[in-house]
Amino acid sequence: MIRYFTDFSLKKHHTFGNEVTAKYFFEFTEAEDLPTFLATNKEWTDSQILILGGGSNLLFVDDFPGLIIYPNIPGIEIMNEDRNNIWLKVGAGVDWDQLVEYAVFNNWGGIENLSLIPGKVGASAVQNIGAYGMEVQNQIESVYGFDLGTESAYTIEGFECQFAYRDSIFKNLFKNHFIITSVVFKLDKFPEYILNYANLKVEVEKLGAVNLQNIRQTVISIRESKLPDPAVLGNAGSFFKNPIVDASLAEDMLDDHPAMTHYPAGDGKIKLAAGWLIDQCGWKGFRRGDVGVYDKQALVLVNYGNATGREIYDLSEEIKQSVVEKFGVEMEKEVNVIG
Repeated sequence: MIRYFTDFSLKKHHTFGNEVTAKYFFEFTEAEDLPTFLATNKEWTDSQILILGGGSNLLFVDDFPGLIIYPNIPGIEIMNEDRNNIWLKVGAGVDWDQLVEYAVFNNWGGIENLSLIPGKVGASAVQNIGAYGMEVQNQIESVYGFDLGTESAYTIEGFECQFAYRDSIFKNLFKNHFIITSVVFKLDKFPEYILNYANLKVEVEKLGAVNLQNIRQTVISIRESKLPDPAVLGNAGSFFKNPIVDASLAEDMLDDHPAMTHYPAGDGKIKLAAGWLIDQCGWKGFRRGDVGVYDKQALVLVNYGNATGREIYDLSEEIKQSVVEKFGVEMEKEVNVIG
């Protein structure tokens, strides 16, 4: 199926929910639809391009003046399996948590800690989503897609994706010109559970046996207790990345703040909790008009109804500057700002 619109409202296509429009909007549900559209609608070659998934990691500051491509491709297909693993080919338009639910139901491990993360499967590879000590890069075998530059389809192997903390080749070299149509995940039939992040193990054990189902339920419960539902309160989840700093700086900070949340990051680096830093600057629960900081998690900026993208962005800059002034730590946005 192909749908093509002009002056299209994006309000329902991004989780902040502020009113913005796109000059052109193209949605397709079959990978074969894309080259057909591009061949017969050549105006795209002169347009700014944005590839849109679930919109859960975007902040639109202004209307989008170009073409939005929305690969809403469904389907979960078993490609291969052996005694230890199973390989799933999943359409870019599948809701991420639908995939996690499906995997856990079938007792296939590797993505259970990533339960309830909003967004689409295609975007999971772009963002290298992660939570509770797990990152999706470890399960991605390959990525299928279409390159706008060469106007051809090809496959990128997982090891070629240049995955890093909340980063990938799709956010850099291939940004907005490689359109992911499906992702192949390698999941484990005999998974090794990752429970050493925060108090996850303790909470899982409260439910009884340590298994995929209880891990998923625990992660869902924790996320629901800390993060607002975007369908109720506009937000994009974690607005900033957890900063990684030199161990020497972290040690100096611990002298003044011994309760500071921190984790080893290897190579003489320490990962700090961005939410803790923001909270220490007094932002948790802050509200100005219809924009604010969530009262249960300082890492989440929220739209209470009619905030503009510019208002949300301006607040994020104030928060970022306050952390620099108080701690000397520069925070990087996890949310992609458009406009």
